[in-house]
Amino acid sequence: MKDIVALVTGGSRGVGKGIAHELGLAGATVFVTGRSRRNSGTTDNLPGTINETAEIIEQAGGKGIAVYCDHTNDQDIAQLAEKIQKETGRLDILVNNVWGGYEEYDGSLFELPIWDQSITRWDKMMNSGVRAHYTTVKFLSPLLIRSKKPLNVHISFGDENKFLGDVQYDVAKYTTTRLAFAVSEKLKEYSVTSVAIYPGFTATERVTSGISEDQLKLTHSPRFVGRGIVNLYKDPNMFTKNGSALKVGDLGKEYGFRDIDGRQIEPFNI
Repeated sequence: MKDIVALVTGGSRGVGKGIAHELGLAGATVFVTGRSRRNSGTTDNLPGTINETAEIIEQAGGKGIAVYCDHTNDQDIAQLAEKIQKETGRLDILVNNVWGGYEEYDGSLFELPIWDQSITRWDKMMNSGVRAHYTTVKFLSPLLIRSKKPLNVHISFGDENKFLGDVQYDVAKYTTTRLAFAVSEKLKEYSVTSVAIYPGFTATERVTSGISEDQLKLTHSPRFVGRGIVNLYKDPNMFTKNGSALKVGDLGKEYGFRDIDGRQIEPFNI
C-alpha cells in the first residue's frame, strides 16, 4: 500500500488515530484532520493532536500530513480537498471518522427520558457527525473516483437495527450507516466501495479515562479498527461488500487478523 493515498477525518486520537497508525504501517500517505493541534489546546483537554498522529504515521513507515479542519465548516473541507488535489491528485481511501456529541461527555445522559434530553447533543451529533460525513464525501468524492480502487468508510455503530439506548445517538448512528449505503448506490458506477464499519467497545482515551480495569478487559484497541480497514482494502474482492455494514470483529475472523495484544476479538453485540 505504499502508493495509496488516504484521508482519516477526526484523527487526533481514538479510533481515527488507530486507523491512521495502521495505514502508516502499511506504507500509505495519510492526511489526518482534526481541530486539536500542538500548542493550541485539545478537545476536552484530552491527549492527542493531529501533529502527533502524523508523527506516528511517519514513525510507522508511512507519510503523515496533518491538516487542521473543522468538519462543520464547509470552507475548511473545500480547502482540504484543494490541498489533496494539489499534492496527490487523487484519493484512494476516505475514512469518515469525525464525530460530535461526546464533548463534556456524561454517560448518565443516555438514561434520561426524552423530555429531559438537551437538544444540543442532537445538533452536535447531526452536524459534527452525520453532516460532516456527508459534506466530506461531497467535497472529496471527485478525488476518490480518480482512484483505481476507491474505498469510502464511514465509522458508525449498530447491531442489526437494535435500539442503541438513546434516541439521539440511535438516530445519528443509523443515519450514518444509511449514508454509507446511499453513497454506495450513488458512486457504484465509479467502482467506489462504500461501507459502514462498526467498532466494538474501543479503548479510546475518553473511554479508558472512565472505566474500571474489568471493563477495560472487554475493549479492543483503536488500531484493531485500522487493521480491519487495511485488510479490507487488500481484498481483491472488496467491491462485493459495497453498501454493507461490517463489524470489525467479523472482519478479523474473515481476514485472520488480531488485536495488537494478540487477542481474537469477537464481533460486538449489543
